[in-house]
Amino acid sequence: MASEKVRDRFDRSARDAAPDDFLRQIKRTVDGEPVDDAQIALLIDAIVDGLTLESDDVLLDLCCGNGALTDRLFARCRGGVGVDFSNELIAVARTHFERPPGRTYLARDVEAYLATADPTPFTKALCSFSFQYLSPASALRVLASIHERFGRIATIVLADLPDKARMHAFFYPGVYVAGMEDDYESDIGMWRTPDELRALAATAGWDCEIRYMPAAYHAAHYRFNAVLARR
Repeated sequence: MASEKVRDRFDRSARDAAPDDFLRQIKRTVDGEPVDDAQIALLIDAIVDGLTLESDDVLLDLCCGNGALTDRLFARCRGGVGVDFSNELIAVARTHFERPPGRTYLARDVEAYLATADPTPFTKALCSFSFQYLSPASALRVLASIHERFGRIATIVLADLPDKARMHAFFYPGVYVAGMEDDYESDIGMWRTPDELRALAATAGWDCEIRYMPAAYHAAHYRFNAVLARR
């Protein structure tokens, strides 16, 4: 379960941005400006490749935000369900991107959803730009719940994870405070090394392949993706 502090931050981000300023709503910005479409395309292509997303797949997008990126992924498969704890962001998703029954969005805590949802439809799962905002215990429970309950999901992609081994490439001199990398409630969330992510995944029953974005991606110097495969 993510904290109320994190939820409030994303609710506020959604409210503060213009109704159609989808990228600012979900903090897909650099120096306060939304990243361009080429950047989003790089990310979408990396996720599709990591998931081996195919036209007959049904995607479960955990911490989906306002659906702006999820919708692009749903267009590459049969659709699916996006789940997010922010009522503000889900309201945007329902207004602009929901197309039942194939593309739906739910305002739920992801742990609660995973504990009760019908697992049958889903074949792939994603958590992008958000896994780092879960507490360590919650992160483990999320991965374990998918492994235990969602037997048809063979692959999960965790995208845009901040790399603790490369923090020096992100923080300006004098900004870093010892221990801030472990604060999942911070603006950037919890940092993990690739080895730490592999260990977490293994505990929940997943093999883990670490992937890096092309150099042209704006956050390639300090983030990585993880492709989890069922053992």
